[in-house]
Amino acid sequence: MIQIRKSDQRGFADHGWLRSCHTFSFADYYDPKRMGFGALRVINEDRVKPGMGFGTHGHRDMEIISYVLEGELEHKDSMGNGSVIRPGDVQRMSAGTGVRHSEFNPSKTELVHFLQIWIEPAATGIAPGYEEKRFDAAEKRGRLRLLASSDGAGGSVRIHQDARLYAALIDGAESARHALAAGRRAYVHVARGSVTVNGEKLAAGDSLEAANLTEIVVEQGDQAEVLLFDLA
Repeated sequence: MIQIRKSDQRGFADHGWLRSCHTFSFADYYDPKRMGFGALRVINEDRVKPGMGFGTHGHRDMEIISYVLEGELEHKDSMGNGSVIRPGDVQRMSAGTGVRHSEFNPSKTELVHFLQIWIEPAATGIAPGYEEKRFDAAEKRGRLRLLASSDGAGGSVRIHQDARLYAALIDGAESARHALAAGRRAYVHVARGSVTVNGEKLAAGDSLEAANLTEIVVEQGDQAEVLLFDLA
C-alpha cells in the first residue's frame, strides 16, 4: 500500500519571521487524519528570517531532531548545550522529563531553512539528553545514510524508539534501495528537488507512506535530498 501526500496539502503558517509547513497536525493546524505515522509525530519545514527564532520554551517526552537544509541554526538548552548547526549536521534532543531550549537564526543576512522532526519515545520519563553529529554530502550521495537509530548503529545519533532515519542525495542516474522487514512501514519525505519513489514522482515537500512492501526504491532524482523513516 502506498499513499502520496503533496506539498500543498500540508498545513501552513506565516508568522512574518517564520514560514512553516506542517506535514502532521501541529499548533493551529489540526487534521484528525494527520496526527502522525507510527511513532513519527512531526515534520515541520521551517524558514526563519535573519536574527529571528524560537525563544526559550519547554518540551517533555519527545525525541526532537533538527536537520538544516540551508543557513545556520543556533541552539541553546537547559542542559548547558550550545552550538550552531549547519547543512550536514544532525541534532537530537531527548526532552524526557523536561528540557527548555531556544533555536535562533544567528545570521544577519541569510534565512535558515530546516526540518524539525519529532518522534515519540518508546518510554516516558527518561533523562533528557543531547547529541549532535555531522554527515558529509559524500556519505549520502547515491545511497541512504543512516542518521538516527535506537542503537546508534553506523555512527548515527541514538533515539529512544524503534525507528531508523536515513537521508540520501539522488541526482540523475543515482539510485538507492532500502529493504523493509516484515511488519515495518516506511515514510519518505522529499526535502528538496524531485525524485521517483517506487514509481511515484515526488517533488520538494511531497511525501510517501508505505506499508506491506518489501522494498523502497529511490531513483531518477533531480538534485533531490530525501529522508526515509523505517518504522515499526
